[in-house]
Amino acid sequence: MAAQLEPPNLTSRLRLSIAYDGTDFTGWAKQPGIRTVQGELEAALATVFRRFGPPPILAVAGRTDAGVHATGQVAHLDLTAAQLAHLAVPHGRGAKAQEPTLALAKRLNGIAGLKSDVYVARVSVAPPGFDARFSPIFRRYEYRIADASARRDPLLRHHTLWYPAALDLDAMNTAAGQLLGLHDWAAYCRPREGATTIRELQEFHWHRDETGVLIARLQADAFCHSMVRALVGSVVSVGETKLLGDRLLGIRNEALRTSEFKVMPAAGLTLTEVGYPDDAEVGARAEQTRARRGVERDGSLTTAPSTA
Repeated sequence: MAAQLEPPNLTSRLRLSIAYDGTDFTGWAKQPGIRTVQGELEAALATVFRRFGPPPILAVAGRTDAGVHATGQVAHLDLTAAQLAHLAVPHGRGAKAQEPTLALAKRLNGIAGLKSDVYVARVSVAPPGFDARFSPIFRRYEYRIADASARRDPLLRHHTLWYPAALDLDAMNTAAGQLLGLHDWAAYCRPREGATTIRELQEFHWHRDETGVLIARLQADAFCHSMVRALVGSVVSVGETKLLGDRLLGIRNEALRTSEFKVMPAAGLTLTEVGYPDDAEVGARAEQTRARRGVERDGSLTTAPSTA
């Protein structure tokens, strides 16, 4: 076993890079009697470590909703020394010893099977202080729309919204660009008790790919519940000339939920990347985020990092 995998205390933390097709999942978070991404992965972990006490629990960077996809999801888990050593033992007839990180990815993907809709792309040793949920400095999403002028590919129907009207790309980009910055996004979020709606929207723009499909790219320090799909829906209304671009600013500043635009369906949305600071800074970032969590908001804007 590699020297860096020998736990100095009771546990070692591993980072998982995960991709999944969200079509048949009721979101990330584990729920009794419902198929979720966390539930599937933790069931596989329970199989891998069934002789080593309570199975590991995953902490995730972004708790995606039902139907939302991911190519760049990140999670972490903590393993005891016994669990880590178990991964280094050859598994199966004729198997050879592997690095524990490689062995864990292989075991999880093997349990899922070749036709699985969830895949562990990589497992690595997490740097000291790393926390998948609290260490990120940004989350990035894409939303795909095939409007009336785009070519519609049935093979991508679960990952692209088919929209019946033609949309004005330039108007959508103008509206999206006006929304950038640190603001209270209560009008664009589904409320959750105790959760802040202040976020920094760092990037929001659209382009058409070679088939004419519209692709939105959004990045923020974190997104509150339904924020991405609401932002996309508001800008689509501008692209269809149902709303003026300036009205989106008015809606945001009023900080109240509205029926002036529709929140887009989950199927077109994919979490593509979670960004972290340098390894030496992930622990400080996590502590900074945790320290601000739960602090009551006094109504003023802050540059405090927020959690997904």
